[in-house]
Amino acid sequence: MTTDQFEFVAVGGGPAALSAVRAYRDAGGTGELALVTDEGRVPYRRPPLTKELLRGEIDESETALEDEFWFWREGVSVISGRAMRLEAGAAEIVLAGGRTLRYRKCLIATGSEPTRLPIPGADDPAVRVVRSLEDLHQLNRHLGPGEPAVVVGSGFIGCEIAASLRLRGHPVSLVSDEAAPNQRRLGQHAAWMIETWLRDAGVAVTLAASVSAIERRDGELHVTSDRGRLRAPVVVLATGVAPRSQLLANRDLITDGGRVAVDSSMRTPISGLFAAGDVALAHNEAAGRRLAVEHWGDALQQGEIAGSVAAGRSAAWDDVPGFWTTIGDHTVKYAAWGDGYDDCQVERSNLNDAFTVWYGRENAIVGVLSHNADDDYERGRALVRAGARWRSR
Repeated sequence: MTTDQFEFVAVGGGPAALSAVRAYRDAGGTGELALVTDEGRVPYRRPPLTKELLRGEIDESETALEDEFWFWREGVSVISGRAMRLEAGAAEIVLAGGRTLRYRKCLIATGSEPTRLPIPGADDPAVRVVRSLEDLHQLNRHLGPGEPAVVVGSGFIGCEIAASLRLRGHPVSLVSDEAAPNQRRLGQHAAWMIETWLRDAGVAVTLAASVSAIERRDGELHVTSDRGRLRAPVVVLATGVAPRSQLLANRDLITDGGRVAVDSSMRTPISGLFAAGDVALAHNEAAGRRLAVEHWGDALQQGEIAGSVAAGRSAAWDDVPGFWTTIGDHTVKYAAWGDGYDDCQVERSNLNDAFTVWYGRENAIVGVLSHNADDDYERGRALVRAGARWRSR
C-alpha cells in the first residue's frame, strides 16, 4: 500500500474540485496539492455533453477546463482513481487498489450520478445515461446514424438530449410522468412553452405516463408505460441524479437527502474538511438557509470559496443559484433559491417570443425565468438576492 501526504486534496473531477485547487493557489496556498478523479482525464465542461457535443458542433478537446501544463505549473497532482473511503478522523482517503492519501485539508466535490428507474430492463446495456464523456461515447456507440431513440424524463437534461438528438437527425420520442416538461419546477406556462419547442422540433412527446418496464425484443428495446409502448434501439434515462457521498466513513455528516451539510464557507463540522457542488447542502447567506443545487456555475463558485477558505482567506456563498439551458434553438435563463414557490406570474412580449416568469413565496420574490428577456433575468437575480417584496418588481 502506498501512502502520500498532501496539504490540500480535492476529491472529484468536476468544476468544484478544479476551481478549489485554482482558488487555493490564487489565495497564496502552499504545499503539495492533489485532485482525485475517477474519469482518467483532467476536469472538463459537462454542459456541452447534452448540447453542442451531442450535436457534433464541437470536439471534446474544446471542453477541457485547464490544460495539463497548468496542473504541472501549479504543482497539482492529478490522481486517476476512485476514492473508496474518506476517514476524516485520520485525515486520509483510501483509493481503489489500496493507495492512501493523507491530507491537512480536503474538499469533497464528488458531484452526483444519474439514477436509473427501479423497473425491469433499466440496466440493459442499451439503456444509457449522459453524465460524462464516457457516457456520451457509449451512447454514440449504441445509436447508429438516423436510428430512433427514446428519452425517459422531462427535466432540463432530458429535454436537452431530446432536442439535440432531433437536430442530429434521429427520430426521438420523449416520455415523462409529468403533465408538461419541468412543470413541477417551473410552473404551467414555462412547461407549456418547452413542450411546444420540443414538438416544433419534431420530438414525439408522451406526458403523464409512468414507465413500468423496458424489455429487449427482436434487437430493440420496448418501453412500456400506462400510455402505450415505444420502440427504439436505444433508451436514454434522464430521471434525476443522486449525490455521491458514499465515500464518507462518518455517516453523521450526511443529511437525509444524501448530501454533506456545510456552512456558507463550505466547511463541514470537522476541521479541515470541506464540501462543494452537487454533493453539498450549503448555507446561503442571502437566502438564510441551506440549499441543494445542481448547477455548473454554482459548483464553480462553491469550489472557489472552499479553496480560498482552505488557504486562509474569508469567503461565503451568498449568490442566487442559476443556470442557462438550451432546448433546440431556444435559450432559457433561470435563477431561483430553488426550494419552492407558492405563486408565479407570467409577463409576455410580442418581441422575439419573449416571456418572463416570476416566482414568489411568503410575499418575497424567490425566482425568475426568462426567454429572450435578458434584462428581466439580470434584474430578477438582484431582486431575489435582495429578498424584494413579491409586488415590488
